[in-house]
Amino acid sequence: MVTSGTTPALATEGLTRRYGRRVALADCTLRIPPGRVVGLVGPNGAGKSTLLQLACGLLAPTSGKVSVLGARPGTRLARVGFVAQDTPVYAALSVADHLRLGARLNPAWDAAFAARRVAALGLDPRQRAGRLSGGQRAQLALTVAAAKRPELLILDEPVAALDPLAREGFLRTLVESVAELGATAVLSSHLLSDVERVCDHLVVLTGGRVRLAGDVTALLDAHHRATAPPPPGADVVHGAIVRGPLPAGTGAGPVQLEELVLAYLRGEGDPR
Repeated sequence: MVTSGTTPALATEGLTRRYGRRVALADCTLRIPPGRVVGLVGPNGAGKSTLLQLACGLLAPTSGKVSVLGARPGTRLARVGFVAQDTPVYAALSVADHLRLGARLNPAWDAAFAARRVAALGLDPRQRAGRLSGGQRAQLALTVAAAKRPELLILDEPVAALDPLAREGFLRTLVESVAELGATAVLSSHLLSDVERVCDHLVVLTGGRVRLAGDVTALLDAHHRATAPPPPGADVVHGAIVRGPLPAGTGAGPVQLEELVLAYLRGEGDPR
């Protein structure tokens, strides 16, 4: 899904964030086009949550720049939806209370969209959020974030604690909501199967640095799996995964998304 426009949904330049002596994000330069569903992947401590919190304006950079929808983070709050890692909801409030609160706080609130999502999910509007299952709470948090009709939807590992069935339902709702809104979504996850299922753009972070970024189809086309030892001079990412074409006559096969990501997570080469 690609929408018109040239202003990136999220852009960074030399973005760095330190916590004392620890570097959480280092010299991060990114440009995420509008209309993508972006998978942000990396091991624990890679800097994923830090990057998303910087994009939301919850943190300030130590150095470098970050822009969201062409402006400084925090100045486009009405156009950005955010679902944090623990998919927070108010336990004492009912589902209907959450929708009423969303309507009061968001000028572009789409009550019809919210009502449709709640009905489609089978949520009881009278049910208190504290009595919902983990999957239902995640769905409610996503509904509230999406019903403000954001241009950018940021999700920080929202399915990490969900069982496979609840995770599948959440991802399906995410894809449906993004398609209806025409929005960009950035989904942080360490579950590569989820990223492969719903994302068309990929960002790989390791050690606080961007190792790989781009549209999934283009990245897969630009890499190969050597079926024999790669010849001297080949741009080896890790193991048998090679970036760029191999010499004529060298055996090569296509690369799957999971093995591409794992190669960059394991590799020690320069960022791509």
